[in-house]
Amino acid sequence: MVKIGKKKERILIIAAALFLLLISFFINNKAAFLFANARNYFFDIALNWITNFGSLFFVLFLIPTLFSLREKKYNHVFYLWISFLFSVIISLLLKFIFASPRPLEGNFIGILNYSFPSMHALVAFAALPILDKEFRKLRVFWILFAFFVAVSRLYFNYHYLSDVVGGAFIGYAAGLMFLNLEQKYNIFKKVYKK
Repeated sequence: MVKIGKKKERILIIAAALFLLLISFFINNKAAFLFANARNYFFDIALNWITNFGSLFFVLFLIPTLFSLREKKYNHVFYLWISFLFSVIISLLLKFIFASPRPLEGNFIGILNYSFPSMHALVAFAALPILDKEFRKLRVFWILFAFFVAVSRLYFNYHYLSDVVGGAFIGYAAGLMFLNLEQKYNIFKKVYKK
């Protein structure tokens, strides 16, 4: 097996992410057609709960926060919430900048009428790096939950594939950024001690 350095590995991951995002723009309509034909009663019920922003918030932010507070791991709570706030803000800014229409005309409010990026995917994937570090044993659960949040947005035709892929990559990058800040500078512990 060929070993590559961390820097080259990151460059390869970024290149692959950008390639997948680019490809997703070309297959938006095919993906929408595929999900439209996959509709059934069971998926409607299961994915309806998952696509609810309250469920996403409860599972990926509130429950982990309560467990972290119980164990007095305040720095993880701080970075988890910063990643949440940052991901919501960056999603709204990008929606405003790109102003791309949603595949489904809906009763969304103001800026939320825009499609790119998927706020649900961005927020869900922003939590992943921090949750993976704090709750390593639940890694598969976090990844699957975030994945199904993203899929649910496609399934109900709220977003195009490119919206979800873009949101997932931007969110994950934001989560990694905050995790690296925590590991490198330990800002919360410095503020907390004062």
